[in-house]
Amino acid sequence: MKDKSINEIRTLLNQHEGELTRNQKIELEQDPRKGVQALWKQWCKRKEQESLKHERYIEMSKHEQACISKGYRYIAGVDEVGRGPLAGPVVASAVILPEDFQIIGLDDSKKLNEKTREELYEQIHAQAISIGIGMKSAEEIDRINIYEASKAAMMEAIEDLTVRPEYLLIDAMKLPLTIPQESIIKGDAKSNSIAAASIIAKVTRDRYMQDLDKKYPHYSFNSNVGYGTSQHLEALRIHGITEEHRKSFAPVSEISGKQLTIFDDK
Repeated sequence: MKDKSINEIRTLLNQHEGELTRNQKIELEQDPRKGVQALWKQWCKRKEQESLKHERYIEMSKHEQACISKGYRYIAGVDEVGRGPLAGPVVASAVILPEDFQIIGLDDSKKLNEKTREELYEQIHAQAISIGIGMKSAEEIDRINIYEASKAAMMEAIEDLTVRPEYLLIDAMKLPLTIPQESIIKGDAKSNSIAAASIIAKVTRDRYMQDLDKKYPHYSFNSNVGYGTSQHLEALRIHGITEEHRKSFAPVSEISGKQLTIFDDK
């Protein structure tokens, strides 16, 4: 490696997706140049992170592998997002991944930054056998309550699948369906299929709220996605509620009770 410049070594390490040879590692470890040592440490850290992600991928495949060992082929992970916000729908997704899928880094969507979620969203769409979406509006949430609306959105997402699932892995929920199922507490951090559903639901809902921000710009839906931030609450006090607000949720219910005019962008 001593015959290579630091820039050449940087290019080599950035492009090297597989393992370095034993001799290459020894040469990099023993290279006295500080710049090379910095690059070597960065590469080692990156490989360690990749190894940890792969180990987690294997760990999060256990529920799916248990289903496969019982003869199930089409296993759908099911999850929802948006129970807590003051505005917008609750969105659910059902995802059936193939047995040989390769998506490293799946996790609870809340733990991932936006860039990572978007990247994984695209990978899931590219590899999934089928993806279903279910959505229940603020009006529906007010009518039947958020728990029942979440269940209804999940069942809608399952119905939206183009392939009928043979088994369901569901995040902390039992559904009144005849399909065999398992409810897993914190399933979006324990099952790749549920994590995939969590990411699809999260990105779908976030995009919905970003579009809604164009219609109702006073509420900063593009940044708070409907949650009760101080800025959102101040906008509610000034402008009142919209048709997208959940009137059964405090403090929306308190504000709507004051007979404030519902904001209309027309």
